[in-house]
Amino acid sequence: MKSIISKAKGDRAIWVIVIFLSMISIAAVYTSISSLAYKYHAGNTEYYFLKHSGLIVLGIVLMYIAHLVPYRVYSRLSQLAIFIAIPLLLLTLLMGTNLNSASRWLTLPGINISIQTSDVAKLALIMYLARVLSKTQDDITDLKKGFLRILIPVVATVLLIFPANFSTAAVLFTTSLVIMFIGGVRFSHIMTLVGSIIVFVLLLFFVAKSYPQILPRAGTWQARIDSYLGKDDGEGNYQADQAKIAIATGGILGKGPGNSQQKNFLPHPYSDFIYAIIIEEYGLIGGAFVLLLYMTLLYRSVRIASKTPGSFGTFLAIGLAFSLVFQAMINMGVAVNLLPVTGQPLPLVSMGGTSIWFTGISIGIILSVSRNAENEEEKDNAHTKNMNYATN
Repeated sequence: MKSIISKAKGDRAIWVIVIFLSMISIAAVYTSISSLAYKYHAGNTEYYFLKHSGLIVLGIVLMYIAHLVPYRVYSRLSQLAIFIAIPLLLLTLLMGTNLNSASRWLTLPGINISIQTSDVAKLALIMYLARVLSKTQDDITDLKKGFLRILIPVVATVLLIFPANFSTAAVLFTTSLVIMFIGGVRFSHIMTLVGSIIVFVLLLFFVAKSYPQILPRAGTWQARIDSYLGKDDGEGNYQADQAKIAIATGGILGKGPGNSQQKNFLPHPYSDFIYAIIIEEYGLIGGAFVLLLYMTLLYRSVRIASKTPGSFGTFLAIGLAFSLVFQAMINMGVAVNLLPVTGQPLPLVSMGGTSIWFTGISIGIILSVSRNAENEEEKDNAHTKNMNYATN
């Protein structure tokens, strides 16, 4: 164990953040899983507790392994990853496991394990964007040599995710825009892309009203927006109302661990609305602490990016951190009714499988960038000391 800890490098604050979020996750999932346990496992909450704890541990192991890999290796891996991810998304769309008119999972034959291919695609696209932007800095303002080379994988990935998971597509598209903006892509090119996507989506929604089979989830998205805007006479606000009750009754200090009442009424209290359960049990102080952890993750990642020599590491660290924190903000925004219901999990906290694993890998890559920056800083300090010694 000591040898493993001694090999754990990178930003120490991020390691601490991961440990805190993992502990919060295990506690929150265990207390909010009772309804699911009674439905499928005769009230055996220990089953889900052990399963989720195992997923968290595996996520940390994957993070540890990812942080040991030199971050420049991910530049080469990104080409293979995006080449695999896009066909996987297409396969999921056509043959994936269907739930609530959405094909988001691909069940692996033989082992009966389901993976959410959008998690694979998110990581692959961010790595690929970081690579292409770092390679095309001299031509980044050129439409053909720079922008179009970036545009094709972004549009292909987002549009393949969009029919089954609008919110994930929106998060990934926004993350891509942020990376492109930081990477020096012309603002006019970015705005043209945004306008084109908005027109395409609105046109698709318009067509889907007459031909629902084209976009089966369109009705669900419309209902969620109407519910958020109060256009359905309050009939569809059940989830938001239960989350409000959880937050209001939690108060400043909360009801205490395991004392949540709304876990029995909230749909998916262990995933989509886990933040409301955290506030109910740990109060506004607990909710603010979770928010602080994510904001600190973003701050430390930006600091890592600023110290990293080479543009690839900079784009990679910022892109991955922004994606995770932006997703967290959306989940928390939904829980406090600032946003319509989206179904986005709280990274490293909500119960899940591939989401936890790929979150761990993403943070591991950020730590890999940090580890490299530390090594470069140590080399520079050693060189400076040798120069001073030689001068004296």
